[in-house]
Parts: sequence; structure tokens; C-alpha cells
Amino acid sequence: MLAMYTVVFGTLLKSRWPGTTDSFQFAVILFAGLMFFNFFAECLTKAPTVITSNANYVTKVIFPIEVLPWITVGSAAFHLLMSLVVWAAFALCVYQQICWTVIFLPIIVIPLAFVSVGVGWLFAATGVYIRDLTYVTGLLSSMLMFLSPVFYSIDTLSPAFRALILANPLTFIVEQARAVMIAGALPDFGGIGVYMLCSVVFAWLCLAWFQKTREGFADVL
Repeated sequence: MLAMYTVVFGTLLKSRWPGTTDSFQFAVILFAGLMFFNFFAECLTKAPTVITSNANYVTKVIFPIEVLPWITVGSAAFHLLMSLVVWAAFALCVYQQICWTVIFLPIIVIPLAFVSVGVGWLFAATGVYIRDLTYVTGLLSSMLMFLSPVFYSIDTLSPAFRALILANPLTFIVEQARAVMIAGALPDFGGIGVYMLCSVVFAWLCLAWFQKTREGFADVL
């Protein structure tokens, strides 16, 4: 994937990120944002079928089904880790170094994990009753990809469109990840604290919805 984006955007389309000089730097920056979007997108697109694809856990055995979205998050986290290894190797070749601030990545991923598991609880419970929800999440994932600063820099946008992109909850995470991974800057601890609080509240509300609706899972399945 990294090689494909390097060739398509860097070589064929001649894309350049503001402040960069070649296509390889563009690929490093692009992939850094794409990793975190893919983490969330994997949790989002799998959520509607988490319960329906594990119906035996609902109807035949006693199992804490509320942990199933956490399993999806864990799987996405593993894929993120593997992508991070690839990114680190490529960034080392391009920049000859990796910023020490990359150690702050966990405090950026944790709030995103709570948002992702909240989305998992929300769409998993709703997907039991509305089976076509899986098509909606696929469309929503595509929309979020283009409404997130993955392929472009926020600095190049008009003020009106920039406000729309900043309203996307993934934007803050992508920007913070690039700050610590590439710019060597410290994360916005205050912003991350607020994001963490909001993500926990969101996850709690989604869990409440999941627990409220689970009473009818067995009947529907």
C-alpha cells in the first residue's frame, strides 16, 4: 500500500506536501495519517456484523458479548502496529532518523480506541435490527476518508472547508499523530485530555445503548 501511494501520488500525480521536497516525504506523511484512519475504519466497517456473525454467543452460550467490539479494536490495533513498523522503516530511509516524540503515540491512540469501541457498540447493537447498516458504514467510511486530512494538508484549504474538516473527530488524531511522528513536536496534552474525556463519555453512552437493546438480540437472531 505504501509503495502504491508513493508511485501514484508522488510519481504519477506529482503531489507534494507543503514544506516537503520529494515524493518519498509525501508518502511518509500520507501513510502516517492513513494508518490511523484505517484503524478507525476497520472498527467502523466491522461493527454492524459483530453480533450477527457470532450469533451462537448470544443464543447458545453465556458469553459477555459486550467484549466483541473490543476484540475488533484489538485486531485493528495489531494492524496499526504492523503498519507502524513499515512506516518506521520507510521514514528511517527517507529522513535517516525517527523523532523521539513518537513515544507519545500511545496517548494519542487510546482516546481513538475508546471512540472506536463506542462506535462498535453503537453499530453492533443497531446492526442486529437493521441488517443493511453494513452498507451505510461502508459509505460513511469512504466519506470520512476524504473529510480527514489524510491526502491533503489543512493549511491548503479555504477557511470554510477547513472548519468542516476540523469538525471531523479524526482530524485532531491525524494531526497529533503527524506532529509527534514527523514534526518532532510534543502532543497537545490539553486537547488530548479533552478528547479523552469526550471519547469516554461517548463510549459509555454507546455501551448503555448496547446494554439496553441486547435484551432482544436472541429473539431477532
